[in-house]
Amino acid sequence: MPSTGPAADAARAAFRDRLAAKGHVVENARDAVAGLDAAFASGALVRTARLDQMLGDLMVALEQYDGQRLGGKSAEAARFILRAIDRELDDA
Repeated sequence: MPSTGPAADAARAAFRDRLAAKGHVVENARDAVAGLDAAFASGALVRTARLDQMLGDLMVALEQYDGQRLGGKSAEAARFILRAIDRELDDA
């Protein structure tokens, strides 16, 4: 059952704002994940199994080694996964 109320609506809107923000998609993705983590911790949104899987996949795409710059395939993977998370948030 999806989360309801002003806090849930605000968390979803904040996530979508981060997706639409100017800047590098990898940094925006990290900010979006931090916002989701805060929403889950506060109880504004409920973590689903599908969201857990998508967030895990996103973390792999964003994994960075010392000195490595992320872009290209990492950025494209992040965009794809973030769009899927956006759709899933309606059920969170």
